[in-house]
Amino acid sequence: MLNTPTTEERLGKSPQRIVRYFVLVMALIYLALGIWLLLTAGKASPAGTLLPLSPTTKKVLGGVFIAYGVLRFVRAYQQNFRKPSDEDETR
Repeated sequence: MLNTPTTEERLGKSPQRIVRYFVLVMALIYLALGIWLLLTAGKASPAGTLLPLSPTTKKVLGGVFIAYGVLRFVRAYQQNFRKPSDEDETR
């Protein structure tokens, strides 16, 4: 085989590094969408709006998005940014 460098060697960056920041950004997007849904739940929506949902549906969906965003953020932080402790090394 040819001794060609890998993509990581050429770029000097690991794809894992990019992925861990992408996961955090997606968690923040879920949080922002949930907050937006909660804030717009009380307003009357004219016909042809972006999300023609009832206020109750917007509140429930907003709460679900916020909970999911927090869950994803915590899990991504624990998996990618937390320093390993002695317990993690023994597992």
